[in-house]
Amino acid sequence: MADRLAIVTTHPIQYNAPWFKLLAAEPGLSIKVFYTWEQSQKNEKYDPGFGKVIGWDIPLLEGYDYTFVKNIAPQPGSHHFKGIDNPTLISEIEQWDADSVLVFGWPFKSHLACLRHFKGKIPVLFRGDSTLLDEQQGIKKLLRRMFLRYVYRHIDYALYVGTNNKAYFRAHGLKENQLCHVPHAIDNDRFSQPDDKYTIDADAWRAELQLTDDNFVLLFAGKLEAKKDPSFMLQLAKALPAPHYRFIIAGNGPMEQQLKEAAAHDKRIIFIDFQNQQQMPVLYRMAHVFILPSKGPGETWGLAINEAMACGRPIVSTTLTGGAIDLINNNGIIIEPGDIKATAGYITQLASDKGIYAKAAAASKQQVKEFSFSKIVNNISSLLKSI
Repeated sequence: MADRLAIVTTHPIQYNAPWFKLLAAEPGLSIKVFYTWEQSQKNEKYDPGFGKVIGWDIPLLEGYDYTFVKNIAPQPGSHHFKGIDNPTLISEIEQWDADSVLVFGWPFKSHLACLRHFKGKIPVLFRGDSTLLDEQQGIKKLLRRMFLRYVYRHIDYALYVGTNNKAYFRAHGLKENQLCHVPHAIDNDRFSQPDDKYTIDADAWRAELQLTDDNFVLLFAGKLEAKKDPSFMLQLAKALPAPHYRFIIAGNGPMEQQLKEAAAHDKRIIFIDFQNQQQMPVLYRMAHVFILPSKGPGETWGLAINEAMACGRPIVSTTLTGGAIDLINNNGIIIEPGDIKATAGYITQLASDKGIYAKAAAASKQQVKEFSFSKIVNNISSLLKSI
C-alpha cells in the first residue's frame, strides 16, 4: 500500500507544480495537493508586485491529484495571515487518510492550525525559505525568536532550501536530524533546451531592439520594487559609460515610472514589460550577464538566478540574496548591496576576455544541475521512507 502524503500550499506556482507531478509518479507514494487559496484556481490574478493581472502560460495542474479547499476569508490572499481561512482543511486531509503532511509556510491561519493539529498524530513536514539575513535586532529579534520556536515545535522535519535557510531553522530550535535538504529549483531542462531555437528567437528579439553583435548586454528581470533594487542598473550604466554596453530592465512594478524617468537620458537603457514563463529562456539569452542586486528585506532565494544559470549566463548578485551563497561560485560574483565598483570591474573583465566569460557561462550550466526537481523528489522520497 502506497504512503499517502498530503501537501498543503496556497496556490499553484511554476516552481512547484512540475515536481509535484514527478513526486506523484514515485513508486510506493501517493500525493494530494490541498490548495488553500481557493480563489486562485482561475489562474489569472492580480499581482500587486507586478501591478497587473498575471496568468501563467505553462500548465500547473497536470499529473497529480489536487483540490482547492473552500476559503472563507473576507479578503482572500496569501499576503496576510487571515487571507487563508479553510474550515474544512483538516477534515479533508483526515478523510483522505494521509500518512504524513507537508505544509508550505506557516503565516496563514489554516496552515498554522494544520501544523498544530497534526503534530503528534502523523509526521509533519514543513517547507519554508526564510533566512536570518534581514533579522531585526533588539527586543523584536528576541520576541520573534521565541514565537518562531513555538511555531517550529509543531513540525517534525524541515525541508530546507539552502545554507541560509538551514541556519534559520537551526536558530529556531530544529536539530540536525530534523533537517532535510530539498533545494530550490526550476525546470532546468525547459530553460536549457531547445537551446538552438531559443538562441534564434533571442537573436531576432535583439535585432528588434537594435542590439548588435558588438553590444555587451546586462539584464535585470523581476518585479520593479525596492527590495530587488533595480535602480542599481541605472547606477551601473553611469559606471560603465562605454557605448557598447546595454542595460535591459525587464518587468513591471511600483518603481517603473521613476526608473523610466531617471533613465530617459541614456538610450543604452532598455525597458521590457513582464515576460511570461515560455518567453523567459529567450529573454536570458538576449543578455550576456544576469544581475540580481537585491538589498532586501525578504529576498529569501532568488530563483531568477537558477533560471539564468540554466541558460548559461554568469551571475552578479548580493549577500542579501538568500540563494547567492549556494548558487554563485566560479560562475559570477557576490557583492555587498550597492557595490557598483566591484560589479563594474567584473563586467569589464567578462566583456574584454572571452575565455573568462566562457568559463563562467559553462560553470553556471554545470552548477545549476545540483539544484533540480529530481533532487527534490529523491530527497523527499528518501525522507518519507526513513520515517
